[in-house]
Amino acid sequence: MKTEKEFWLVTMLIVAVAVFAVVAYFRWLNFGFLLGPYRMNHWVSWIGSIYIALAVPVFSALRRRSPLKMRALLRIHVYGNLISFLLISIHFASQVSRQPIPDLGTGIALYVVMLILTITGFFNRFRISALVKPQNNRFLHVSVAISFFIIIGIHILHGIGII
Repeated sequence: MKTEKEFWLVTMLIVAVAVFAVVAYFRWLNFGFLLGPYRMNHWVSWIGSIYIALAVPVFSALRRRSPLKMRALLRIHVYGNLISFLLISIHFASQVSRQPIPDLGTGIALYVVMLILTITGFFNRFRISALVKPQNNRFLHVSVAISFFIIIGIHILHGIGII
């Protein structure tokens, strides 16, 4: 796939994330229904988070072992993580639209981390601006990914009432 086509496909996915977040926020589609013991918006968030938690370390390890397969691995990384970000955005938008708004401390931190990962990943993949040096952007992207793992752990422990 040519980079220009991929750029527009990724851009459309990012727009879809924003659209689904707005739809969830205004509850035009209700993701708050129960599915088993938990609400649907929690299930989609867990699916997205588990995917990222498993796929990112696998991507990191495989890209070092299989540099010839890097193009395919990168596509899986980009599209899989964007779809996961979409699922997490549905959860976040559903949570911030609840009344009264629940405690969002670690959730806000986690969502900000996801936004930064998405932005730095986009810049890293498509080299949008000459002002952003690739090595600095890559360092920020990897550092924020490590922050994701720390914050998701804290978020889970907070959610189940351990901390």
